[in-house]
Amino acid sequence: MRVLVVFESMFGNTHLVAERIARGLAGSGEVRVASVAEATDDALAGRDLVVVGGPTHVHGMASARTRDAAREQAGREDAGLAMDPDAEGPMLREWFDGLTLPAGCRAAAFDTRLHGPAALTGRASRGIAKRLERHGASLVAPPESFFVGRDNHLDDGEAARAEEWGASLARASGAGGPG
Repeated sequence: MRVLVVFESMFGNTHLVAERIARGLAGSGEVRVASVAEATDDALAGRDLVVVGGPTHVHGMASARTRDAAREQAGREDAGLAMDPDAEGPMLREWFDGLTLPAGCRAAAFDTRLHGPAALTGRASRGIAKRLERHGASLVAPPESFFVGRDNHLDDGEAARAEEWGASLARASGAGGPG
């Protein structure tokens, strides 16, 4: 199986989750992690499974306005945050506008978000999943959320849970995988 894990990340949490999902998928075949900028048509060609994730901002996927707010937040001296090196590239919203998935592609969606009911926090993964389906992908799992604290750092145990979720995606895709 050929897998591409695509991410958009502001403070590195979603990037870390993408890396750990890929680790969980590693036993299923060729797995590559790519920022939105790296997830070109060539990178997508021949992929059997595409896993896509991003941070939840204002109840959904990041926008230019919320990305600006993230930059401002990271720029505060007391924030203890740094922008992910890939945060300056294109956003998932733009990527979906020009997306062409391989025929018969399977997919999964994830996000990072604050703790709380999705009705209060929102879930970028739902919008990501809907867009994947609109582009012809069949979902192998319901959208998944990984949690960050109010300090904008991934909660304890979430990286390991992301790896476990990756392994479950391999199984759901019929590729076996670890675990």
